[in-house]
Amino acid sequence: MNSSAPGNAEGHRLAARFVCGPHVAAASNAEQHLKDWLAELEPEQSAVIDAWLDRPHAKRILLGIAEFSPYLFDLVRADAARLIRVLACDPESHLASLIENTARDVLAVGSETEVMHLLRRMKAEAALLIALCDIGGVWPVMRVTAALTDLAVASVQTALRFLLRQEVGRGRMTAANLDRPEEGSGLIVLAMGKMGAGELNYSSDIDLIVFFDPAATSLVPDIEPAPFFVRVTQALARLLQQRSGDGYVFRVDLRLRPDPASTQVAMSIDAALHYYEREGRTWERAAMIKARPCAGDARAGEALVSELAPFVWRKHLDFAALADVHDMKRQMQTYRGQSEIAVEGHNVKVGRGGIREIEFFAQTQQLIAGGRHPELRVRSTLLALNVLANSNWITFEACQELTDAYEFLRRVEHRLQMIADEQTHALPDDREAVERFANFFGYDSRASFAKDLLGHLKTVQGHYSKLFEGDPTGTAKLPDVDYSGGPDDPRLLAHLATLGFKKPMMVAKTVQQWMAGDYRVLRGEVTRNAFIEFVPGLIDGLAHAEDPDDAVAAFDRFLGALQRGGRLISLLSQNRDLVALVALILGAAPRLGDMLARQPQIMDGLIDPRFFGAMPDQKELSARLAATLKDADSYEEFLDRLRLFGQESLFLIGTRILSGTVSAQQASVAFADVAEGIVNTVHGLVTDRFAAQHGRIKRQETAILAMGRLGSREMTASSDLDLILLYDFDDENPDSDGERSLHGAQYFARFTQRLISAFTTRTNYGVLYDVDMRLRPSGRAGPVASRIDAFADYQEREAWTWEHMALTRARVISSSPAFRRKIEDVIRGVLTRPRDAAGTAGDVADMRRAIALEKGEDDVWDLKLAAGGLVDIDFIAQYLQLVHAAAKPEILSVSTLQVLDNAARLGVLPQSEAEILRSATRLYHDLTQIIRLCVTEKFNPETAGENLQRVMARAGDTPDFSTLEARVRETQAEVRRVFLEIVG
Repeated sequence: MNSSAPGNAEGHRLAARFVCGPHVAAASNAEQHLKDWLAELEPEQSAVIDAWLDRPHAKRILLGIAEFSPYLFDLVRADAARLIRVLACDPESHLASLIENTARDVLAVGSETEVMHLLRRMKAEAALLIALCDIGGVWPVMRVTAALTDLAVASVQTALRFLLRQEVGRGRMTAANLDRPEEGSGLIVLAMGKMGAGELNYSSDIDLIVFFDPAATSLVPDIEPAPFFVRVTQALARLLQQRSGDGYVFRVDLRLRPDPASTQVAMSIDAALHYYEREGRTWERAAMIKARPCAGDARAGEALVSELAPFVWRKHLDFAALADVHDMKRQMQTYRGQSEIAVEGHNVKVGRGGIREIEFFAQTQQLIAGGRHPELRVRSTLLALNVLANSNWITFEACQELTDAYEFLRRVEHRLQMIADEQTHALPDDREAVERFANFFGYDSRASFAKDLLGHLKTVQGHYSKLFEGDPTGTAKLPDVDYSGGPDDPRLLAHLATLGFKKPMMVAKTVQQWMAGDYRVLRGEVTRNAFIEFVPGLIDGLAHAEDPDDAVAAFDRFLGALQRGGRLISLLSQNRDLVALVALILGAAPRLGDMLARQPQIMDGLIDPRFFGAMPDQKELSARLAATLKDADSYEEFLDRLRLFGQESLFLIGTRILSGTVSAQQASVAFADVAEGIVNTVHGLVTDRFAAQHGRIKRQETAILAMGRLGSREMTASSDLDLILLYDFDDENPDSDGERSLHGAQYFARFTQRLISAFTTRTNYGVLYDVDMRLRPSGRAGPVASRIDAFADYQEREAWTWEHMALTRARVISSSPAFRRKIEDVIRGVLTRPRDAAGTAGDVADMRRAIALEKGEDDVWDLKLAAGGLVDIDFIAQYLQLVHAAAKPEILSVSTLQVLDNAARLGVLPQSEAEILRSATRLYHDLTQIIRLCVTEKFNPETAGENLQRVMARAGDTPDFSTLEARVRETQAEVRRVFLEIVG
């Protein structure tokens, strides 16, 4: 028998230890996929695998992988011998020997290419082994995280050792032990975050900070330490994360270092200590709880961690530390409403009740008490919860409930990441996809998975919301404060300081002015009295804003701009929770604040109990729009109500974006749904009004084709509508039948102008949308409306490649069903015709160069046009569709993210590149939504307020703005590299 085949006394082998697996429906295609693959193998290999598949759960697991995980199935198919080896191994000893053998093999090779190959081969085998142990229930989840961490630590150590041995060989440094050249080198690599705590997730980045001690290195005398160690660090990151034919080892994130936007990737110890002593922030203290030397000079690393201890662990429970913790909690929570926690689209890491809330729950209590209680200085989250319970900081019940939730959510996170080896934490957005995920996770239905998930999320939220409840100073609020006392009233100043205001004198002066009532909106006695009564609640609400002092100043400006605000003040006084939300709007998004000051009634939507629920779909939006327009008694009132509906929708979606209760993708779709509903309504109204004047042409058809961001449903708060109007009619009767008859093309040209006017005419409520029709055939030189046969002929014979690129986003949004099908057939025919890949790539590259020359590509914060920005990603997606749709029409989609998914699934885009582009697309969309919402001009970090920077940092899932900027720069470099590889 083959040595890897199953035998009777082999219960320790992996395939014999499986205890569970995915739930695969009988009707799935997985059985056929598995059968097809086994048929391609050598008969001996196929027989061995077949024998293992007779074991309980083993077949379920491989069927589940074939059905639900393209990434793992690729690993299985790529190397049958590897699968046999893994199924037959004892996982603990196999992982240890895999790591040990790779480290030994790396020492024996001489080139970076060979090292990269060895490390990636190790990663692939370990990734398959660890996934099988997780899916099959062989290892508990924290053993899985420990294995992933061991793999990461070994990868960093092995790669660094190779690089330092090379430097010794070049005569730039010395080493007493050539097998361990890092000893005495003065180079320190700290593992941060989950790697430092031994808790890496399945597709995790690894967070590293690299320091060096210039006074104690093993460099030869004439080598300058700073540039040397920066170069080594860059080489280390390249060895680990650069994609090759074998994939990558780990994505490396070096942005947790001090001020990453303006510092080098390796810092001297002196500079670091100086920074942490003078400028270190609370989140950096929290991050340092998990810091652990993982590679480089171990002795120097331990010494540095000891030197940083006073920065992390403060001796006293002082007011500043508690205020900092409240700040951190505020920044995490923002304003989330009282809605149910969702299943679809829920982010199990940063969403409500998620992993980060459990980590924060433990870390903040460690921060506060760890200075006086050294036993709390542990890195692992679960160990920290345990110590907190044993030290009577939390109950044993809370410890157990949070532990159970943490383990469950980490397993969900791992299973999500196994699907495509993507650093994602969000469940799919639709029920059917969640059902599939639940099956992959081992549940027989979405309902049973949702029940467990929601139970854990609510438990976490319950414990988290009680964290440090009440007054941060532990002092009861002073009763009967005179809010009109001004900056000379010591009781008022003490009370404001107690609430957390850092500039109590400034706040007291502002509030004194409010109480005097010298604002236009407060001149009416009833409103003024209601407002004065509301001031204590208002101040309490503003104190819960992210920056309370800024919130007071912003509310003061808002109060001065209000024309009529009686209803708004009444609304806020009865809904205190809204005050913090309004403070967020006023502080971070002046554009929304201006809208609110001009039209206070748009606030009404915020008190609708449905506001923080699921976003309304097109059907619900259409019903709301119809109700809004129902009794408009003139065309002008109709246009006014349309504009008010549009503004209220924009305001409500924008507020959801700011408050973090919808994702950028959900907001994009919501903006598009609103626009589409309005376009449909305007199309119908203008058609009827135009016919009343000019009649109709026999068998006339008109359709509105959405292009650009509306077509792809990727709209922002400031998107134009890119539209094309298409029409058709009976050639034999080309004249309209009304009193003021018009002939054929003239009829539809006038109709289109009337349609545009309905959107762009300025009324009391402003403009509805700007309309851009430059994407029509022949652009500005062509007629404003095109007949369908002329449109088809133009696309077939005359259109440039860039026009076909634009056509990949074309979507009919208002038309009769039959005319819609006719247009869609024309578009599909154009997009699926065979093309020369090289010629198309040349056209795409030329177009990109032309845009860069005309509009520039050097502004990092122009997320659309920057080198490596959204245009690069859009062009990649459009290029892939044009060159592959003839053979693989299923690649087509108006959505860039969907195209990237399709391209990866169809094998025309490597999974690793798809992941870079998907991750970048999400980041750019998240940030673009915020920028378009908050800024009317170009975004400039120099003039952006702290509130906006904070909201953007949170949207980019980074702890501060400097880290966000570093992330954006790195992402743009990666995207540009992929663009050049694919398009050239």
